Amino acid sequence: MRTTDGRGLRAEVCRNPGVFRLLGPEWADLYGRCATATPFQSHAWLHSWWLSYGRPRALRVILVRRADGTLVAAAPLMRSAGPFSKLTQLGGVITDFTDVLVDDACPEAVPVLAAAIARVARGTVLDLREVRPGAAAERLYAAWPGPRRRLPDSDCLELPAVPMEDLLERIPSGKAQRMRAKFRKLDALGIDARVVPAPEVPAALDRLLALHRLQWQGRGVTAEHTSGRFARHLARAVRPMVERGDAMVTEFRLDGAVVCADLTLVSPRLAGGYLYGADPALRARKVDVAAMLLRHGARETSGHGRATLSMLRGTEPYKHHWRPETVPNRRLMLAGPAARPLLWARVGAALGRRWAARQAREREWLGRAVRRAGLGGA
Repeated sequence: MRTTDGRGLRAEVCRNPGVFRLLGPEWADLYGRCATATPFQSHAWLHSWWLSYGRPRALRVILVRRADGTLVAAAPLMRSAGPFSKLTQLGGVITDFTDVLVDDACPEAVPVLAAAIARVARGTVLDLREVRPGAAAERLYAAWPGPRRRLPDSDCLELPAVPMEDLLERIPSGKAQRMRAKFRKLDALGIDARVVPAPEVPAALDRLLALHRLQWQGRGVTAEHTSGRFARHLARAVRPMVERGDAMVTEFRLDGAVVCADLTLVSPRLAGGYLYGADPALRARKVDVAAMLLRHGARETSGHGRATLSMLRGTEPYKHHWRPETVPNRRLMLAGPAARPLLWARVGAALGRRWAARQAREREWLGRAVRRAGLGGA
């Protein structure tokens, strides 16, 4: 499908995975012209994800070009399976931020992109998960020609990208003193941090995933992070991302052995720790791994003009020690007029699942409180 508007912009749909692969260079150029883009919108991440998780004949990448062929907007989408299919983003559940790409100098591409997606969606729903505030997808939502609904999605915790001493000023003085003592312990142990150069990234990722499995052995772990397809995705995506400055792999060594490894994704505006693995022996030596990673992240990101050090999705208690800002992602659901009933049905189902999950969390919390108080029945 190819359409042209009166401003000389034309929209087309890429359904061919081979053509999607070849879009890499011009996709990278557009990525660099979209200030709100995160590394999850890089071509390396999305194309690698498609190779690991995509389905045959499901690809629907919407492209908007100028008359001279320059790519000015893109929406990396796919059609889900089932009788009530929907359009959704490439990247799936392993992606913390979803977005479309729009050239900052070409805002007129947004309504063209919206109209093209609406034509592709036809009688189904476009469901964009984990949209960060300020994302280009919010402009798509504003320009959408049919019914739409914005729902809450995951919460993310964020800190300013400043040196560690500035982060320590955010917390009470007593906690700051204890944290400084932990850092002195790290320095006394002689743990050495080394950013891994691109040629060594594949081997470093193998070590990271092995440490991640070891760290979570016998405890609840995100199952996908231990799967072969996830490992293959990282192996394909991360090295070119490191080469382009969109990712950083760091290894921490103690007595010559790698005891911790971290994958951080970076963009001009933010950096976010995506995945790490740590040897459980560090716990026995009372090493605060989270603090070690945050100190290194602050050191590496604060001097590059970024505004945000993101802890990405999740509100785990250890993250709150630093008094971060809670930044809620949004779920954008959009449809054409013919799919209005389906949109409301999907909205109702999504709200119902969130309510059920909240009830389960509250009951789990209440159960723990009762057990701690010794009030449980026989």
